[in-house]
Amino acid sequence: MHRRSFLSGILTTAALPACANAPETSARPVLKPDDILARSAAAAERLVASANLGGDVSAVVADARTGEILETYNPIRALPPASVTKAVTALYAIETLGAEHRFSTRLVATGPISNGRLEGDLVLVGGGDPSLDTDGLHNLAASAKAAGLREVTGRFLVSSGALPTIERIDRSQPEHVGYNPAVSGLNLNFNRVHFSWERGGNGYRTTMDARTGRFRPDVTTSTMRIADRSMPVYTYDTRGSVDAWTVARGQLGGSGSRWLPVRNPALYAGDVMRTMLRSEGIVVPAAERMTGLPAGQTIATETGAALNRVARSMLRYSTNLTAEVIGLSASAQRGLDRATLDASGDLMTRWLGQRASVTRADFDDHSGLNGTTRLSGIGMVKMLTAPRAEGILRPILKEITIEGTQANIPIQAKTGTLNFVSGLGGYFNASSGRPLAFATFCADTRRRAGLSVSERERPQGGRAWGRRARSLQFDLIERWWAVHA
Repeated sequence: MHRRSFLSGILTTAALPACANAPETSARPVLKPDDILARSAAAAERLVASANLGGDVSAVVADARTGEILETYNPIRALPPASVTKAVTALYAIETLGAEHRFSTRLVATGPISNGRLEGDLVLVGGGDPSLDTDGLHNLAASAKAAGLREVTGRFLVSSGALPTIERIDRSQPEHVGYNPAVSGLNLNFNRVHFSWERGGNGYRTTMDARTGRFRPDVTTSTMRIADRSMPVYTYDTRGSVDAWTVARGQLGGSGSRWLPVRNPALYAGDVMRTMLRSEGIVVPAAERMTGLPAGQTIATETGAALNRVARSMLRYSTNLTAEVIGLSASAQRGLDRATLDASGDLMTRWLGQRASVTRADFDDHSGLNGTTRLSGIGMVKMLTAPRAEGILRPILKEITIEGTQANIPIQAKTGTLNFVSGLGGYFNASSGRPLAFATFCADTRRRAGLSVSERERPQGGRAWGRRARSLQFDLIERWWAVHA
C-alpha cells in the first residue's frame, strides 16, 4: 500500500540588495537537520482539520520500547477499530494457545477395518482449522486409502463440535458478501463457495464449486437459480441443509464469478470430502451431522500450519473467518462457557484490560467486522507497547511502505476498513531509528448508522472518505517520523 504522491512546491528566490560588508556570523542560529524536519512538520490538529472527515479521530504515538506517550489527539475516544482488531486477536490467541499451536482435521473409523471394509461409520472430525481447503481434504482421502480403507458399511458423519456453529459473523452485513461467512469447528475454503457463470446460446451455465488451484469439485449444499429481475442482485434462503441462492439475470452480463458465503459449513465440508473419497475409490453416502466427538480409530490426519504462520496470513489478507476461529479457540482454552462471538469478545476485552491496563475497550467479535466494537487510540498503543507484544506482533504484521515527501517510510501495521471507518495501528522507526508504536482511528459513526442495507456494499461517498482518512493516517506517520526522532 502506498500513499498518494504529492507535488512539490516551486521554490522561488528574490533578489537581495548588494552588501559590501556581509557579517561573518549569522544573526539566527543554524538549525540542525533533525530540527528542520521537526519544525517543518505540520501540526496534528491542522492535519486532522484538513482531512475534513466529519465524525471523530483518535490518534496516539508512543516509544515502542518504553511505552512513553509522545503525542496524542483525542486519545481516549473509543471508536470502531475495524480489522485493526485482528492485531489484538493475534496477540490474544498466540499468548493463549502458543505460537506453535496447530489445528488438525481427522477421519475417524468407529469400527474395525477388515480387508478394506469398515464395519461402522466414517467421521470427518473438525478441529477448527481456519486454513483447511479442498487440497487438505484430498490429502485426508489419500491417507485413508493408504491406511487400507476401501469400503464403508455405515454412515458418513461430520463433527464440528470443536467450536460453536455461528451462522454469520455480523448480521448487519449484506447476505452475499464472502467476508461474512459462518464459523464452526469444521471450516473449508474460509467457508466460501465459488459461483461462476457464462452466457451461451441457450442462456447461462452456472457452477457452484469448492475450487482450489488443484481441484474444482461441484457442491450440492449450495445452489444457484437465475431469476428474471434486475434487483436485488442476490437473494438467500435456507432449504433444509442447502444454501439456496438466486441471482438477478439483469446483472450477470456475459460471464464472471464471485465467492459467496457458506452457512452450513460442516455439511459443505462433508460434501467435498465425499467427492475426494470417491476420487480415491472410496464410496460413502451423503454426509450427516453428528453431535459430540466420536469414539474410534483415527485413520487419517491433516494438520495445519503453526498458529504464528496462520496469524501472519490473517494479518496480511485480513481474513475474518481466521480471526473468529483463533479468537474463539483462545477463549475456549480460557474456559469460555457461552458459545457466542459476543461472549468470546467480552473475554478478550477483559484479557486486554489485565494484559495492558486498557479501559474503555469493548470487543463484540475477533475480526472487527462488527461495527459495534470499540477501542481507543491509547488502548491500542498500550497493547502494542505491553511487555513482549512488539516481539510477537511486529514480525507478523504486514509491511507497508509510505511514500512521503521527506522519505519512504516502512511500517509494520494492520489496516482496518468499514463504511466510514478507517483504522491503522502498528510500528515504525522514526528518522533516527527510534522504534515507535502508533494507532489512528477515524470514524463517522452517524453517517455509517444512516446507511440502508442496500447501501452498505458501496455507499455513496464512501471511497472518497476512505481515501481522505488513509491520507490523514499517512500524514500523521510522516509527521511523527520527523518530530519524534
